[in-house]
Amino acid sequence: MIHICNGCGTSFVSGPVAPEQCPVCNDERQFIPTTGQRWTTEADLHRGHANMWRQHGPGVLSLQTQPRFAIGQRAFLISTPSGNILWDCVACLDPATITLIQRLGGICVIAISHPHYYTTMQDWAAAFDATLYLHADDREWVMRDSPHIELWQGDSLAIAPDITLVRLGGHFAGGTVLHWSVGSGVVFAGDILQVSPGSDRVSFMWSYPNLLPLSARKVKDIEARLGGYRYERLLGAFAGQDINGDAKTVVAKSAARYISCLEETDGAYSGS
Repeated sequence: MIHICNGCGTSFVSGPVAPEQCPVCNDERQFIPTTGQRWTTEADLHRGHANMWRQHGPGVLSLQTQPRFAIGQRAFLISTPSGNILWDCVACLDPATITLIQRLGGICVIAISHPHYYTTMQDWAAAFDATLYLHADDREWVMRDSPHIELWQGDSLAIAPDITLVRLGGHFAGGTVLHWSVGSGVVFAGDILQVSPGSDRVSFMWSYPNLLPLSARKVKDIEARLGGYRYERLLGAFAGQDINGDAKTVVAKSAARYISCLEETDGAYSGS
């Protein structure tokens, strides 16, 4: 039997009794809710939740579970000439979602930014016979084996002629974004970069819920790695977290501002 953590959405093969704890929630980058460690099953999740779809331009659809479940992130279905790619994942894989995706041509590849969004990725990969790419630096957080998992190494991996996975690290050692070179370029950031409420800045954290920052050195490295790619748009992990123009400049300025707050002893910032 599969149990799903209500706090983060990670799924476990656990028999009739739920696990005592979720290692993902017990890690400092996440948290155990004040209501305690709770679990659900796939059947119970499907009875009370469904996925809402939204279009973000040609070839890009997001899906997000409603009402909100666990962390509440969205996933993206990206249509390319090489086949459909699922970026990030949500726990709810109900029959309606399977039917809709099959009508859209299925999924050939799944890639996930970091362990908080692994959720029921094994079931998605099995349902569509898709290759599931995870960075090898985060292998310890894979809670269920799957023959579909491909652990990749290094700092980049081309998974389609116009799509590249880029390891930025930071939030997790294998923290990854997806770069799509179509048009003026798009970055799908997960929350390796967190888009601000005004959609005009990004931030960089080791733990977002516990407000633990990254070092200035790490942020400089992230900005430098991403700086080698051309992109105008950046789509984040949550609804409304879209930067639809000049995103590369926004990221560079945000990194400079973040670093200045860490390096200036009085918090002053002289940049624009």
